[in-house]
Amino acid sequence: MTKYWSPSSWRDCPIVQVPTYPDEKSLKVTEEKLAQVPPLVFAGEVRQLKKQLAKVAKGKAFILQGGDCAEAFESNKPDIIRDTFKLFLQMAVTLTWGAKMPIIKVGRMAGQYAKPRSSDTEIIDGVELPSYRGDIINGFSPTQEERQPDPERMLEAYYKAASTLNLLRAFAQGGFANLEKVHRWNLDFVKDPATASRFSHIASRLDETLDFMRACGIRPGNVQQLTETEFYVSHEALLLSYEEGMTRKDSLTDDWYNTSAHMVWIGERTRQLDHAHIEYCSGIANPVGMKVGPTLGADELLQLVDKLNPENESGKLVLIARMGAKRLKEHLPSLIHKLQKEGRNVIWTCDPMHANTFKSSTGYKTRSFDKILEEVQAFFDVHSQCGSYAGGVHFEMTGMDVTECIGGSHDVTEEDLHSRYHTACDPRLNARQSLELAFLLAQELEESQR
Repeated sequence: MTKYWSPSSWRDCPIVQVPTYPDEKSLKVTEEKLAQVPPLVFAGEVRQLKKQLAKVAKGKAFILQGGDCAEAFESNKPDIIRDTFKLFLQMAVTLTWGAKMPIIKVGRMAGQYAKPRSSDTEIIDGVELPSYRGDIINGFSPTQEERQPDPERMLEAYYKAASTLNLLRAFAQGGFANLEKVHRWNLDFVKDPATASRFSHIASRLDETLDFMRACGIRPGNVQQLTETEFYVSHEALLLSYEEGMTRKDSLTDDWYNTSAHMVWIGERTRQLDHAHIEYCSGIANPVGMKVGPTLGADELLQLVDKLNPENESGKLVLIARMGAKRLKEHLPSLIHKLQKEGRNVIWTCDPMHANTFKSSTGYKTRSFDKILEEVQAFFDVHSQCGSYAGGVHFEMTGMDVTECIGGSHDVTEEDLHSRYHTACDPRLNARQSLELAFLLAQELEESQR
């Protein structure tokens, strides 16, 4: 923590990607209300996540981070939350088998309501409108009224996040995470003709493991760890008025915590060293992530690492590479070597989504399953060559059966995109594509363990 940091010190710094609210008085009233609401997460939970991430830093655990590109208020429904959580469990079980180590589950959930945009305005049907910046800021409908930033949306975001977290905690601790149940879900996936031949051997070996455990008397009924799981939430710390309002001092340690999420991250567009988002994240005790694109130089990265993790604390800082496979192979090694040489404790994970977005021939923004997989494989290859640890993956995904990314074993085509294209921002992997990636990644992890 820097000497003169406070939850509001970011206000003295340059800032980008910030909405202009037409009513400053209403904004101030909302900020004051936010400062009085109960925390969504607790300092003890955050410290527990940091301990888990310290294991990742030592190569003894792996991070699965994922969820919506931008959560919509209207998607705050039990079945949507359940299906995404179920997908997390399925992917985590599969990855645990491959990695032979704990999988730290971190959702882009219960707070991922804001999105950076490349332009302040956009043209829709010939009309120039303010860009949609996420439900916490403005509405998606293409009207001047809906697109006007409204500070009261921050309070709605808080209550939506609270209800999502309540349900996630119930799922995590109430038996929904029963290992045998999750394995049965995976067996249903493997029985599908499109995936049976590729992944049946994994399912069979998992069956053998569970049979052995049962023979030893280890069953969900008598081992708590087989029926419950730890699940953490995260979002991009983009709207700093909201993040400041949710920042509280812990009575046990006197450290400042962002109580809106267990972990927050800084995006590619807001990681300027002297700007507001880096300043804010430099003072909170939460684990912090930072997106690392192909334009970031090694010297600048070192400065950012030292600003965000001045104590060189293990488990504090997660660097999320998002470059595209070709540029990752060219650029990532120099960044890894720089931090290795300087002895910095960081965790490297891979976001293979954001550098692989393109406009389809049918006019829809999409991503290719093959390109996503190619970048993940390149990420593992680079770390193997550098003698460093590939610590996790970061996917935009949903438990819903959407058609937003092309490819995968069920071969979603560009002509299919229109049928179930529901995202308000970037395209997400659907449940089948996500689980297929998990099985392929499990094979990669098993190979690296050998």
